[in-house]
Amino acid sequence: MAQTSLFLQTLKSCLKEKGFTYADVAAHLKLSEASVKRIFSEENLSLQRLDQICQMLKIEISDLAKLAEQKQHQIQELSEEQENEFIKQPKLLFVAFMLLNDINFDTIVQNFNISEHEGIQLLAHLDRIKFIDLLPSNRVKLLTSRNFRWRKHGPIEKLFNQHIRKEFFQSRFAKTDECMQFGSALVSRTTLLLMHAKIEKLVGEFNELAQQDASIPFKERVGCSLVGAIRPWEFSLFDPFRKND
Repeated sequence: MAQTSLFLQTLKSCLKEKGFTYADVAAHLKLSEASVKRIFSEENLSLQRLDQICQMLKIEISDLAKLAEQKQHQIQELSEEQENEFIKQPKLLFVAFMLLNDINFDTIVQNFNISEHEGIQLLAHLDRIKFIDLLPSNRVKLLTSRNFRWRKHGPIEKLFNQHIRKEFFQSRFAKTDECMQFGSALVSRTTLLLMHAKIEKLVGEFNELAQQDASIPFKERVGCSLVGAIRPWEFSLFDPFRKND
């Protein structure tokens, strides 16, 4: 992650931890909320405004820099051996998913078919494979960064390709809370690579919104998945129409 992005991600984490919203930042900076959102999304924050936000947080810019350095050493990707642990135990993967979504241990035990004893064993397992630090009273500290991703071509991605992808696209995407758009065109390689970056940004914004929703009660949140994909591809039906080179 670029240093600017890391710095701003750390700043957003500090705002969340102290209960500040974009609206609070906007009021403090005497800007519109839309302007503040644009500043963060475009990563265009001046030193003066950074200092003003740090004053609101009651921290120094140097403190923010130290926190950013700590975040840089967080796990962005697991090893193949670590991911295989999740494949062996689907419940372990489930608990990890819940923790990544800021669902605490008590909420997991209360709402799902996992006993307290089994849940503690699963937390201990996650601690052993260095996914979390298990703290007193079954509290956890995630060792993953906010931009954590499963390994490309790794065990979890293979699970997605074998099962989850098929289930996800079985829907007709006709309900009011479902959406699927399809576009197809002849484009340059420059445009193709530009769309890669836009998809990356969209997924990042989705993760940021999910982080903001972490403060909402568990019962008011719904499981949601976003798939962003683009690749050079043509319908196989067109293959016979192409001339051989």
